[in-house]
Amino acid sequence: MDERTDLLTIGRLARSTGISARTLRFWSNEGVIAPAGRSPGGYRLYDTACVARVELARTLRELGLGLDDVRLVLERGATVAEIADTHVAAIDAKIRALRVSRAVLSTVSKRQSTLEETALMNRLARLSAAERAQIIDDFKADVFGRLNIEPGLRERVRDLSIDLPEDPTPDQVDAWIELAELVQDPGFRARLGTFMELNTPTPGQKAPPGATIWWARQVVNTVARARENGLAPDDPAAAELVSGMFGDADLSAVLVSLRAGIDAGAERYRRLVSRVQGRPGAPDATEDLRWLATALQIATAEANEN
Repeated sequence: MDERTDLLTIGRLARSTGISARTLRFWSNEGVIAPAGRSPGGYRLYDTACVARVELARTLRELGLGLDDVRLVLERGATVAEIADTHVAAIDAKIRALRVSRAVLSTVSKRQSTLEETALMNRLARLSAAERAQIIDDFKADVFGRLNIEPGLRERVRDLSIDLPEDPTPDQVDAWIELAELVQDPGFRARLGTFMELNTPTPGQKAPPGATIWWARQVVNTVARARENGLAPDDPAAAELVSGMFGDADLSAVLVSLRAGIDAGAERYRRLVSRVQGRPGAPDATEDLRWLATALQIATAEANEN
């Protein structure tokens, strides 16, 4: 073998390929590259075919393939395309896991969470699709199951899906963590149930007085414009605005309905659902609703005095 001048020692192979002799020795021991022979002194020698094999092995390793897969490709036990397809799926799964981890850590940082809270958020973020669906189904059964509503509306409520997509963004995961905590809170369920009972039309009946605040966005938009123009809730013009929005409706009933929604955190719930579903949604109207509640309180007090 020592008569062949085209054979390379492991040192020369290392210099030729830019890969350390230690790595090449390891690859050789693992069967990724095989020496073409040995020198009289027993040292491994490699030919030009080994150089090409090393270059291909390096490319596959840089793409993240393990040595077993590299060896499988080099031995023609599988094509590069087949191995690549497997690794794409594995990388996608890793990316999803990393996004979940990033969202959890981001939430922990924002909330200054304790160790126990961190563990809970991590568990919520890593629930399976079936486990997430069970949380939402339990919530819907508790809150919406008590309502006396039209069969068609009940069916739409039952079919309402609130879940993460297969490839969620960090914001969607963050919103899911917050939403899952919220909908499992018995206090929130009770408050939202009361709010829904006050604002959901019953079969054959007119819509409750305050329902237009929640189901007709123009009410909130009207208030938002008034606030932008600097109108205070105790201004006489605010009373006229309220009267124009609700006509001859019982303003005290409207106020009860409105306060129930504010106390329940209905806007927070709506925004979280929109974020989980990846929809922009309308801006948070909590401050507009609080302004409206104050204006309604003043208007009803003045009406009672008169």
